[in-house]
Amino acid sequence: MNIRPSMKFALITGAGSGIGRACALALLKEGWSVALLGRRMEALQETAVAAGDATARTLILPCDVGQEDQVASAFEVITQRYGRLDLLFNNAGTGLSATTPDLVSGEEWRRVVDANLNGSFYCLSQAFKLMKAQKPMGGRIINNGSISAYAPRPGSIAYTATKHAISGLTRTAALDGRPYDIAVGQIDIGNAASEMTARMTSGVAQADGSVRPEPRMDISAVVDAFMTMARLPLSANMLFVNVMATKMPFVGRG
Repeated sequence: MNIRPSMKFALITGAGSGIGRACALALLKEGWSVALLGRRMEALQETAVAAGDATARTLILPCDVGQEDQVASAFEVITQRYGRLDLLFNNAGTGLSATTPDLVSGEEWRRVVDANLNGSFYCLSQAFKLMKAQKPMGGRIINNGSISAYAPRPGSIAYTATKHAISGLTRTAALDGRPYDIAVGQIDIGNAASEMTARMTSGVAQADGSVRPEPRMDISAVVDAFMTMARLPLSANMLFVNVMATKMPFVGRG
């Protein structure tokens, strides 16, 4: 790759579908080079193909972010290929079918913690290392939180616990990043239209015990919010951004 001095480099986890893919394509459209991380090679290739003329500015890196050694290897490739990293979007995550805590196995719990929390930490840690060493020093990290970081859904203990933990990760990393011009923020998303939220159109459990369909928003609204964060100079930070379907049952009683 011929690296231009003005070129910016990003890494997006969970880039093979949904929000990760949409945000990757938005960055590519604005001239960024983007490393696409995810477990499924075929899905990552589809994202790269969707970039059209910008495909040459993609770097496909199959990686399970819950595996520390795989994350370290991916960052070695990024360092060799790009020489720096300007933006990390910690987007990869997973959840379980709605159920009560007594029916969640240790294996299921660990799978969610590895994907949502450990994976975000492994990537953030590697990004800190690279952003501190590169010249000019610094960069931006955006963690994908969730509405669940503030209010849980019934039967979501593993997902909710990890998203609360992401908020702690964001706050502490934002503090630790100050001396190194590393800006860390969090985007909390509620009911973006994607494969993950398709079930909401037919009905999901509510806090009052009922099951009702919920409105969703177009994923472009998430992309717009994400890009607003990504475009900021490192002298400014949006620590927490909440973008949600206007009529979803988040605030209020019930």
